[in-house]
Amino acid sequence: MTDRVAVLGGGAWGTALALAAARAGRDVLLWARSAATVTAINATHENSARLPGVRLPPAIAATDDLAAAVTDRVVLVVVPMQQTRSVVRAMAPNVAAGTPVVMCAKGLEAATRLRATEILAEEAPQALPAVLAGPSFATEVAAGLPTAVTIAAADDDLAARLCTLLAGPGFRPYAETDMIGVELGGAIKNVLAIAAGIVVGRRLGGSAQAALIARGFAEMQRLGLAAGAEAGTLIGLSGLGDLVLTCTSGLSRNYAYGLCLGEGRPAGAALAEGVATAQAVVDLAEAAGVETPIAAAVAAIVAGRLDVDAAIADLMARPLRRERD
Repeated sequence: MTDRVAVLGGGAWGTALALAAARAGRDVLLWARSAATVTAINATHENSARLPGVRLPPAIAATDDLAAAVTDRVVLVVVPMQQTRSVVRAMAPNVAAGTPVVMCAKGLEAATRLRATEILAEEAPQALPAVLAGPSFATEVAAGLPTAVTIAAADDDLAARLCTLLAGPGFRPYAETDMIGVELGGAIKNVLAIAAGIVVGRRLGGSAQAALIARGFAEMQRLGLAAGAEAGTLIGLSGLGDLVLTCTSGLSRNYAYGLCLGEGRPAGAALAEGVATAQAVVDLAEAAGVETPIAAAVAAIVAGRLDVDAAIADLMARPLRRERD
């Protein structure tokens, strides 16, 4: 496996992962659609639009040539979930058989309910799929603050080699083989983070926030296990770890979006992946025959079918049951 890395996506998270790879000693080529982003990175060594004030080392070069970016490199796909298919389809003709492709978006494709690695299998079946997820904020990774994530691949050796490829002083990946669990944990926690933001925005108290996280995790477990995830993955970094982070920090776009909803302020949904994922999570749960009442409430709220107060009342009025049922 080559130690040259391509990062597809010129946003904050793509730039932060490019920095992590460069700090690990790798030659990094970052692809971005925006000519201004490409020019800024190459000329000033800074992505001023997405990570202002963060110096990028010379080991990171930028390009808007997708074919050149993915040739003879390990590929990290770091674009929003709903743009993943179009980018993977465009890169596919230039991805050699056996190339590791690490999917880094957290969510489900709204139209199909597919995970990112399932999209990769459809559009670039010659690639070796992997996924990176876990409790991580772009600004903190870019600052070199200690961060631990999970990298999963069906082959344990590939997962371990990818961890070695990206590991650095402040960035510690753990290898895993449960791609389903890692991807579903990252998708479901985005939806639950919106709910957590609503709870805080409505000033329902710390007890309600803790209950939301605990009962939300129960939903993640029910759906994850029904979909084939392993229980150990769901209690790990990409499941419970990421859930706790995004349900408690204003740096989470999903939490911040929910906070606006809870406070009754206008909320920009464009960067909140949980908005597009919410109904897909509910549909998956219904198909699997499991209940996800919190996710269903979020889906109804973001679709305008239910207001926040009615959703809270409905959740509190659900029939009493044993906690572990």
